[in-house]
Amino acid sequence: MLRIEHDKKVTVLKLDRGIPNPIDLEMVRELDQALREVKQNPEIQGLVLSSANEKIFSLGFNLPVLFPQSREDFQTFFQAFNRFCLDLFTLPKPTAAALTGHAVAGGCILAISCDLRFIAEGKKSMGLNEVKLGVPVPYVTDRILHQIVGTRKAREILESGDFYLPPVLLEMGLVDRVLPAGEVLPRAVEKIAALGALPPPAFAEIKKNRTEKVVEQILRHREEKDKIFLDLWYAPETRERIKQAMENFK
Repeated sequence: MLRIEHDKKVTVLKLDRGIPNPIDLEMVRELDQALREVKQNPEIQGLVLSSANEKIFSLGFNLPVLFPQSREDFQTFFQAFNRFCLDLFTLPKPTAAALTGHAVAGGCILAISCDLRFIAEGKKSMGLNEVKLGVPVPYVTDRILHQIVGTRKAREILESGDFYLPPVLLEMGLVDRVLPAGEVLPRAVEKIAALGALPPPAFAEIKKNRTEKVVEQILRHREEKDKIFLDLWYAPETRERIKQAMENFK
């Protein structure tokens, strides 16, 4: 499900699971294992998350697989996904998402968990539409998003559930660069290689100073927020909306 490449002491993880690159427990476990290797290997200076499919980074959760699961099984996936996003957010090495295609819902969440986001120009959408399904954005992502774009922009993104094109994403601060498609991955690798060449202990401490308050807040409220999400996920109205959204995976 992942294509792993190495360039300039940077690991490039490309989602490689068909057109929508759907996210489920199997995908999360592969991502988690790859992230552990990046963290533990002193020869790897940074990470770029991308896609083997140039048109789509990821359309989010694998709804056909996750929808019929029991609450217990879905909770296992949901908590593993949130742990991975938090581990990616706090990785003591520089990270970037290189987005040559659409990154929506869970795909957007993965991108938000990186330090930087480079996106291709043109009709490439990014956003969080969870509210339209009847659930909130996972609390981990909510807190990270507020740090990235501030309260006013975060409210617009979270409460509308809209998708946005690159010029608006750049204005919001949700992405850091808008580039020709062919430059997205090379420029992301170049940037992460430059950051990774800095003294690692100093970079890691600076990043920790940026992330630790967010992490503290997440850990303090995660259990109650997870329960609220799960309650809403299994609400009858939400189930009907999810059935309609599953058409995207056919």
